[in-house]
Amino acid sequence: MLFLGEDRLADGFRLIGFETYPNPDLEQVDRCIRELIRLREKAFIVVDDDLMKQDIPSLKRVRREGGRIVVIAVPPLGEGPTLGGDVARRLAALFGQTVLDEQTRR
Repeated sequence: MLFLGEDRLADGFRLIGFETYPNPDLEQVDRCIRELIRLREKAFIVVDDDLMKQDIPSLKRVRREGGRIVVIAVPPLGEGPTLGGDVARRLAALFGQTVLDEQTRR
């Protein structure tokens, strides 16, 4: 179990047993995930929304492939959850972005 992201969030994840990487740079994130892939490790990775939106090759790869490494994103502290990624784009195409925005505010 790994957390990569904002240091304020890292404290909470550290308390519940995650290995944490507070405020990592993009290269550090890529290197960490590449190492998991190389070692064929199983992992549950939580990243903050900002990292999930970045162009990180290894992160994109594990999200595309699925399997042993599962990645989810969490919003910054103080912000409500938002739908993002491929699923959100597909839902927005079906129902419209306004409907999705209204549902996530509830």
